[in-house]
This record gives sequence, structure tokens and C-alpha cells, in this order.
Amino acid sequence: MAATPQFKIDMSKTKLVIVESPTKAKTIRKFLGADYAVESCMGHVRDLPQSSKDIPAKFKKEKWAQLGVNVDKKFEPLYCIPKDKVKIVKNLREKLEDADELFLATDEDREGESISWHLTEVLKPKVPMKRMVFHEITKEAIQAALKNTRAIDQNLVKAQEARRVLDRLVGYTISPLLWKKVAYGLSAGRVQSVAVRMIVEKELDRLKFKKSAYSGVAAEFAAQGKTFEAKLIQTEGKKVATGKDFDGLTGKLINPKDFLILDPKKAQALAEDFLKRPFEVSEVEEKPVSRKPSPPFITSTLQQESNRKLGLSSRETMQVAQKLYEQGFITYMRTDSIFLSKEAIDATRAGIQKLYGKEYLPAAPRTFEGKKAKGAQEAHEAIRPAGTSFQLPEKTDLLGMQAKLYDLIWKRTMASQMVDAKQKQVSVKILNGKDLFSASGMTIEFPGFLRAYVEGSDDPEADLQEREVILPTMKVKEKLQNKKFAATEHETKPPARFTEASLVQTMEKEGIGRPSTYASIIGTIIDRGYVRKAGTALTPTFTAMVVSDLLKKYLPKYVDLQFTSKMEESLDEIADGELDQLAYLKQIYLGDDGLKKLVETQEKNILPEEARTIELFGLKDFKFHVGRYGAYFSTIQKNGEPISATIPDSEAPSDTTVEYLNKLIEQKINGTDALGKDPKTKLPVYVLSGRYGPYVQLGDIGDEKEKPKRQGLPPGTNAEDVTLEQALKLLELPAVVGAHPDTKVEIKKGLGRFGPYLLVEGEFRSIPKTYDFFGLTLEDAVEILKTPKKGKRGSQSLKEWEVKAVPKEKIPDKIQLMSGPYGKYLKVGKKNVGLPKDIEPEKWNAEEVVKFIKENRKE
Repeated sequence: MAATPQFKIDMSKTKLVIVESPTKAKTIRKFLGADYAVESCMGHVRDLPQSSKDIPAKFKKEKWAQLGVNVDKKFEPLYCIPKDKVKIVKNLREKLEDADELFLATDEDREGESISWHLTEVLKPKVPMKRMVFHEITKEAIQAALKNTRAIDQNLVKAQEARRVLDRLVGYTISPLLWKKVAYGLSAGRVQSVAVRMIVEKELDRLKFKKSAYSGVAAEFAAQGKTFEAKLIQTEGKKVATGKDFDGLTGKLINPKDFLILDPKKAQALAEDFLKRPFEVSEVEEKPVSRKPSPPFITSTLQQESNRKLGLSSRETMQVAQKLYEQGFITYMRTDSIFLSKEAIDATRAGIQKLYGKEYLPAAPRTFEGKKAKGAQEAHEAIRPAGTSFQLPEKTDLLGMQAKLYDLIWKRTMASQMVDAKQKQVSVKILNGKDLFSASGMTIEFPGFLRAYVEGSDDPEADLQEREVILPTMKVKEKLQNKKFAATEHETKPPARFTEASLVQTMEKEGIGRPSTYASIIGTIIDRGYVRKAGTALTPTFTAMVVSDLLKKYLPKYVDLQFTSKMEESLDEIADGELDQLAYLKQIYLGDDGLKKLVETQEKNILPEEARTIELFGLKDFKFHVGRYGAYFSTIQKNGEPISATIPDSEAPSDTTVEYLNKLIEQKINGTDALGKDPKTKLPVYVLSGRYGPYVQLGDIGDEKEKPKRQGLPPGTNAEDVTLEQALKLLELPAVVGAHPDTKVEIKKGLGRFGPYLLVEGEFRSIPKTYDFFGLTLEDAVEILKTPKKGKRGSQSLKEWEVKAVPKEKIPDKIQLMSGPYGKYLKVGKKNVGLPKDIEPEKWNAEEVVKFIKENRKE
């Protein structure tokens, strides 16, 4: 009897959802059923080749392959799967084999659309494919997205591809020019070079700036028994000059006939004279002022405000915001739109009434008029807390910078729908003959939106103006009591350098780049050595000055703000389907005045020695150069001989003076005067200045095979203040501090690339700035070692368990409980295991820890 055929019914088919990141996948899984598999592609799965190693074998001999774009074949890009994405793509293909439907749930901007398109190109799905988009990761949003899927928007894909190709063409065409004419390894970029030019031109303005000194008179008067401050604004029938009345380039008064410059002697004489003279109120002006709230955040304003208030860089802001979005706390963070949905407005208004009361709620929802980027690149809403009812910041269980940024977004959103703030400004004029003082006050009559949020400012003076200053009630002709008069001295200030916040603001205003690119642009120019951060200021290096000068002279179009802005508009037109992608690229690159021909022509005109040399305003006897090992300057000595010297990397171009340069030359010719001699070796000890800053050196540079011993100075130490004793201590590093009183293990202190540290049995621990490095005692060292060690991204150890090693499970004999910016986790060897927020791992014993790891760890 023949066997009965057995038919196996496959019940394992699922719907595969692909997103960019594991965090986003984890959040979305919570809102989908068991028949959905959510996987991460970890961003782009294809890109243009980054090096010759990435180029497929069949294309390696092609001349255009290194460029990654076949300009002669309709600008066809050469896409490759990066090595670190091969396993990811393989995994997705395997998952797709078990799926009966594919949902591409990448972000809803151009970049996300492009990622989805690339996924279809590499996965080649044979099952139905749908594109689902959402601007917040909540249950309602995900379910709505599943019901309202669409096809991939090819216009968005073309716009992103055009941007990527254009950036590659500009970068790979101009960068080799810089290698040949200035120094190997330099880079140029379509937007980065414009950003560098903006920062450089601000530095040039600072170089041209001429400082002016002026004095004033500050007074303290009393009325109704209350003291208040005032300042002299007019004397001898003329207005008293202040900083804004001087020309920054000449240092002279703009309108000398109208203003009087007080010198310290004159100001002091007036102050002494005023004390003896009677003053009365000549004018009182009260003016009600109504202030409206700012709209909710868009990408650029979020970056600006988090830089001002939280000290985050644009890159850090976007990284933290990305985590908040992926965990379902905020809406999509790359947007130009200040629009709030009806659900968001309802949630905001409900929150305002509950938390602040009806008097803070306007009769009708607020609407804001603002420029929205042309094209469908951005999300359709502003950045706000996710959901139809917003989580209070203190109820989120967020930690560290995530908690602070969410708090900022929550407050800004709430404030945007609150009533105006009502203020009263009071201006009082105080007179004696021809001498006039002015006092200003501001009181908050009703805080309105200020109850929730006060916007930051890049200008400290503007911050001061926002403070409430209450003046006593005064009437015209009222006699005032003189309390105090004092002469004040002031200097005009050079134009402020850009901060990340003000650079983003200016780039947005000029139409340079797009919100989604600001963070990477600023990060790139810092990483590539064109700009360094001094506090919050962005300072150009001498390399930036040289490169910017060359591009401005020979390729002016490609660092021109209007030209770059027009490029962005063209890319938006491609996204809207209004401009042909290929026609545009052909015009920009291969046209009669296109980039390719321009670079080929100008390359012949650029002399390398001239290209790597610049002159700076006010330093006419010096020339500045960029070489293989960094920046240096040259000049002609009095004897007619040329001489050059290295410029430390920390030196800012506009802070460079003739005196400083002459000092560097003197050090090179005569050597620095020794601090003294080392008692042991009898060799001289110097404090010198090098490319990476000041350092101490033992002995002279001679013909010996070994270089003299050197050691950098601790952060915050001035070279002029270093003593021989301190220099000798530095040259002994790493030095023994003592033996730990409990373990008897030797503790050493040292000074490395990242600052002062302690060294104990091969383990490093940073020495906080609050300790005196030179005077560090054993007791100090023990105290520092008691502090939980900080790990990557500010994590620290809370507890440690000794367990029985489980080799098969790859569990080591030591497991640490860590606290990081995003919560608690277990450190298991080189792997980290996340912990749910609702458990208390501090109470676990070793067995419970091992059990949890076995059940929850993903290899």
C-alpha cells in the first residue's frame, strides 16, 4: 500500500518591518503583534565607494570608478555594500525569505526614502512591498502608518541621490587640487567649505578690528528710600560715547560731532563733581510691552537652543534627539516645519490648563507663520513630545542629557501655546543742567508663556536686558538723593566668533545646507582640523585661513553663499519633480563654466608656494604658511636673513601679535632661557612652545640619537608661571604618589593626551580639575579612587559581582552593574546587557545576575 503523501502547511510566514536602528526596532515591536518581525538595517546599506578597496573587481580598471560616479553615463552612481553591512544584508535576506509582506519603515525624509529604495535594490523582494511613514513612534502612529502605506517616492530618492552625487563630485574634484597645491590629506566639500569661509571671514574681521577705550560715569540715586542705578548719557551738551558709537575697523567715532569721548581722568572729575550737585527727575516714561512665545522647535532652533542652554554640539543634540525619537518620546527631529497637528495642540492646551490654569490658555490655538523648506524633505510637524497626551518630564524615567533635552522640548512646546507675557518698561531721565543720566526698569506684570520657558540668547547683553529690574515710583521734578558716583572704564569688543548656535542660525538664514546636515557639517570641519572649539567659540586654524583664501581666489563660486544656496533650491526642485536631475548635474559639473573645466583651468594658474601662503592684516612683515607638519610663519631678520618658526595649533589667527611672533623667533635663535639645571643630570630645563602647545624639556637638541625628554603642561597651567621645581616634577612623570593604605598597591600619577590621571595596576583614573596636580597627596589619590569609575559616554560602575565563570555562555568571572546616560546596564566582558527600568538590580545576588544574562542576552 502506497504511503499517503504528507503536506506541511507553513504557518511561520510573517510581515517583515525594516527600520534603521535597533532602538527604533525595539520600540516598534511593542506596538505590533507576533506576526510582525521588526529588524534593523543600521542606516544605509549601500553607498558610493569610500576607497579603492570598496570598488567591485569588474569596475576597478575603469577611470571613473575611484570617483564612484560615471559622469559619461548619465552620472550613474557606483553603489557598493560596505563590509560592515554585508552580514546585516544577509540577515535581512534570510528574514525576508520567511515573510509574506515587506514594510519599509525608515524615516520620512529624503535620507529615509533613499534607505528604503536601496533596501529594495539589494533585497529584491518577491513579496508585496509597502512604504510606511510616521513622524512619531506611538501605538496610534504606527497603526495609522500600517493602514496608510504608499509607494516609494522616487522624486525624494532622486533628490537625495543628486545631493550625494553632487557632494561627491565637488569633494573629489576640489580635494585633490588642495593636495597638490597645499598639503596632502586636506578636504573640500560643497557645504563644509562655505561654512569654513564664514568662520574665516569672521576671524578676518577680528584681525582688522581696532580697539577703542572709553570711560563713563555710573551713579546710584535714591528715591522713596529705594536705591537704583543710572548711567551718564549726556554732558556738556554732548552725548557720551559708548561702544556702539565706534567704528570697529578704524576705532574712531562714527559721528564725532555728536559724541564726546570721556577719558578716565575726565570721568573721575565728573564723578567727584556730580556728588556735590543736586539732581531731579526730568522725564518718566512707562510703556506696556507684550511678548509672544517662540514657535515650537524645528531642527535648527533645537540645535541652537541646546547649544546655548545645555552646552551640546549640533552633533550631540541630534544624537540625543534621535534616541528620544526612537524610544517614542518625541516626534521626528529633522524638520523645517513649525506646524503642530490638532492632536498636538489639544494635548498642549489640556496640559496648560491642568498645570498652569485657564488664565495661561489663549482663547484660540496659536498658529505660527514661518519659512518651511521647499520640497517634501522634512517632516510635517515641529519637534514636540510624542503622543496625544504629553508625558511630564519628571514622569519619563529618562536620565542625563536625554532627560534635559526632553525637558527643553516639552517646555518649548507648552510655551508656544500659552498667552503673551505682559511687561512694563520704565525709562527715567535724571537732569542737572547739561548733565543727563538715564535709568531703565522692567517689571513682569503677568508671566504668560515665561512661566514655562525663556528662550536663550547668544548675546550676554541681551540676557541682562531680560532680567526684571524694579525702579522706585518717581515723578517729574522729584528731587533725588545722591548715593554714589563712580568712573567706569570700557573697551570696544571685536566681532564675536561664531558659536555652533550662531553658525547654524546664519546658515539657515542664508539657505546654506539643510537642517538635517548642520550637525554633520560642523562636526566635519572640526574633525578635519579646519576649526577648533575654544569654549563655545568656533576658531579657524591657519589651515582653514589658507584653504579658504585659495578657494576664494581661484574657485570663488564654490564658496559663495548665494551660489550654494541656489544649489539647495535646485535640489528641492528635484524633490518636487520640477527639475531634471541629470540635466542639473550635467550643467554643474560638465557645463562650459562647470566644476570640471574650472578646476582643470585653474590648476595651471595656482603656484603651490603661493597657494599655501597668506598675509594677515596688521602683520605685514610676516607671512603665514601651511606645510606637511602644520602651520608656520616666516619673516626677514634685520640682517636680511630669512627665518621661520612653528605656530602652535592652539594659536588663533586673530589673537596673533607681532610681540608673540617675535618671541617665537627669539626662542628659535637664542633658545629659551633655562629655568635652571636638573640636579641629577646637570642638564638645563626649559619651558618651550610647540605645535601642540607649551611643554617642558630636559636638555638641548643635539646630535644624540635620543630626543630630549619632554612633557606637556597640565591643562590651565601658564608657561610663564612654571617653576623649576614644577618642571622637574613633570619630567619625572609618571611618578609614584604612594602605596594604597588598604591594598598596599603602588599609585602613580601621570599626564597624558586626555589630561592628568592616576595609574593603579594598569587601570587609569582621571584626576578631576578640582585637584592641584603638582600638590596631589596620597590622601587625594585615595579619595579620587573611591569615586565610581566613569566609562565611555560618562557611565560609572555601581556594583560588581564575583561569579563562577560560564565559558559556554561566555560569562566571565566578574560582572559590573553600570549607570550610563541612557540608564542602567550590565557589563559582561566586552558586551553590555540592557536592563528594564522597573527592576532593582542592586538587590540581586550573583546567581540572579547570571540567570538574567542567560535569559536576556542577545549574542
